[in-house]
Amino acid sequence: MVGSPPFENPFRGDDVEQRVYGTVLQTREPETVASIADRSECDPKTARKYLKWFADLGIVTWHDGHPATYERNDSYFEWRRINRLAADHSVEELQERVTELTAMVADYEARYDAATPAEVDAITVAATSDERTLDDVYEDLGDWMTIETERRRYERARRQRVSAERERVSG
Repeated sequence: MVGSPPFENPFRGDDVEQRVYGTVLQTREPETVASIADRSECDPKTARKYLKWFADLGIVTWHDGHPATYERNDSYFEWRRINRLAADHSVEELQERVTELTAMVADYEARYDAATPAEVDAITVAATSDERTLDDVYEDLGDWMTIETERRRYERARRQRVSAERERVSG
């Protein structure tokens, strides 16, 4: 019976490039080639080859040192996400989503009488509320931060799409 690969190594059945890429996606701190190769179950020379290529593409950031390290380039993935949103949605769809997300942010701002989640003292709010537990407040604050991040992405994608359409019309 064929099942899903274990969570510890979800890329085991993939080719080496995919395993190195998958390992990079899971990294949160700079790692050595040896560490990435070990986690990717490949030879360090092979991992180095793919990591250099990923660095050239901007997928990873290379840090010179002894030993050199690589880490996932979150900016690349953010850029890719925004480009995908701009490509997959019309200006109107993007604007509609920005409007929806803005309304959700406004609801949180009103609920917590704060402009950002960072301004909310979760412990005090939970202690003075008959309805909200500390877990409820933390969940709201996490959702609020996620919504703000998504709103920024959709707004950037909307501006990118507007700019591309203006360029196409005037070009």
